[in-house]
Amino acid sequence: MFDTVVVATDGSTSVTRAVDVGLDLAGRFDADVHALSVIDAGEVDASPEQLRDELETALETHAEAALATVHERAGNGLTTEIREGHPAPEICAYAREIDADLVVTGTRGRHGENRFLLGSVAEKVVRSSPVPVLTVRQLETATDEPAAEA
Repeated sequence: MFDTVVVATDGSTSVTRAVDVGLDLAGRFDADVHALSVIDAGEVDASPEQLRDELETALETHAEAALATVHERAGNGLTTEIREGHPAPEICAYAREIDADLVVTGTRGRHGENRFLLGSVAEKVVRSSPVPVLTVRQLETATDEPAAEA
């Protein structure tokens, strides 16, 4: 059913479960896994000019660490990619370029008015992705985990 799965990661704790779910799903279908991390150009552009190079280097180091974490979980056979730009369009473009069958991404699970005001990368990916998107919410407490998997 799935031959190529893109796992989008920003290295945050809220994406940890999404990485695990994406790798598990890809393993069940013997799919190729592509881990993608996007350096948010908006963060770089919004910083003072004298700090841009330093910030870009720090964000690239963070992206490399995020992909290294996925590699530790996945082992061999993982393709990694770092892009710079706005995350949602870059994730969708990458999925299109590699002819992915599925994108897996985490969500911070915002509720109430904030989800309408702030938006989210996951929501933007869902709305514009050329392929199906699986959003995985990080569970709030460890006690919720067994019930969620039941």
